Amino acid sequence: MSENYIDSYYTATAIGIGDPKIAVSEYRCDVCVIGAGFTGVSTALHLAESGCDVILLEANRIGWGASGRNGGQLHSGQRKGQQELERLFGRDRAHELWQLAEESKSMVKSRISKHKIDCDYKPGLLHAAYKKSDVKDFEAEVSKLQDDYNYEQVRFVTKQEMSELLGTDIYHGGVLDNGAGHLHPLNYVLGLASVAKRAGVRIFEHSPVTEFSQSEPAKIRTPEANIVADYIVFACNGYLGKLNKRLASRIMPINNFIIATEPLGEEKAAQLIRDDVAVADTKFVVDYFRLSADKRLLFGGGENYSSKFPRNIAAFVKPVMLKVYPQLKDVRIEYAWGGTLAITVNRLPCFGRIKPNILYAQGFSGQGVAMTTLAGKLVAEAVSGESERFEIMASLPSPKFPGGTLLRYPGLVAGMLYYSFRDKL
Repeated sequence: MSENYIDSYYTATAIGIGDPKIAVSEYRCDVCVIGAGFTGVSTALHLAESGCDVILLEANRIGWGASGRNGGQLHSGQRKGQQELERLFGRDRAHELWQLAEESKSMVKSRISKHKIDCDYKPGLLHAAYKKSDVKDFEAEVSKLQDDYNYEQVRFVTKQEMSELLGTDIYHGGVLDNGAGHLHPLNYVLGLASVAKRAGVRIFEHSPVTEFSQSEPAKIRTPEANIVADYIVFACNGYLGKLNKRLASRIMPINNFIIATEPLGEEKAAQLIRDDVAVADTKFVVDYFRLSADKRLLFGGGENYSSKFPRNIAAFVKPVMLKVYPQLKDVRIEYAWGGTLAITVNRLPCFGRIKPNILYAQGFSGQGVAMTTLAGKLVAEAVSGESERFEIMASLPSPKFPGGTLLRYPGLVAGMLYYSFRDKL
């Protein structure tokens, strides 16, 4: 295991983990970004490219949290479908949100290409209908995207073709999105961080923020450093902790888990996922899976809502995998890990300002590989005084969880148990 990272398949195959540098002095900068995951690294990079002097603080290591542990799926659109967004916000705003999401996907791909980030990017994401009633929704969404959004990279997949594409017959249909894709998330964020360093960003790891002021300029403290910055950007997501109650009340940290099988070989891997696309189903607690570059099955499934992970993550997730692929019952699980992400009440990202000079972006609700990269650009625009696109995201409703940070967990657990029971039915 690489020093200070969790034991996972991603850590075992990471590229570019360097020695951490700790903040140990007095510093002055234009912008201090807190959190070195996708959002924070992207924000720091875009700010540096716009000419800002940036310090990026991370309590652990670059990509240590959900950014280096997730399913690596690059989705199209927002967490909600375009039909629902049109009902909620009207056609014009739904189109704006779609265009922002398309830009976010393009940005990820262009960063990978431009900077030659070695993160195993592959095209294709297959949404799988777990229930028969999901099929009509899938057909309608495909028609909506093709007819109203001129998005031709998506098509409906019948039940028969699903069983041909995947080595299982449990799904009733699907939507194949060839404009989406999947990647090695830890290598992606490490690659972005390397680019950010070359652009002049000062990155300090093992430097948790213990205190900050809401003044202009702002003052930030870590255990061994004091920083003065004109702007602060919070990019902590599920690892915000108690740093700010206002932000914490609008997100719910939840834990999700992934296992990696032993290498399966080309033939056996192709029997599971013929075209090497990523897969995500429609269960309320989503199953998501894909093949790694060395032909393992990476399977994510199961959640919990406590501060602790299951004692045996492999035993927790493998039964979920076997419901999809019972033929893998004798396959060895070589890695098992968990991570903490942040969801919002309405599953839409939560952007905004605490003060004019203190901005945040959080709550990507399991769809952050793309949108976090764009968040960095929107924050950088807002800092430079061009905040129109940032305000589009900030205008989305961001309700607090009922009961605030103290009572949100009991309500969430009750709701999750209810929907999990519906999935089983």
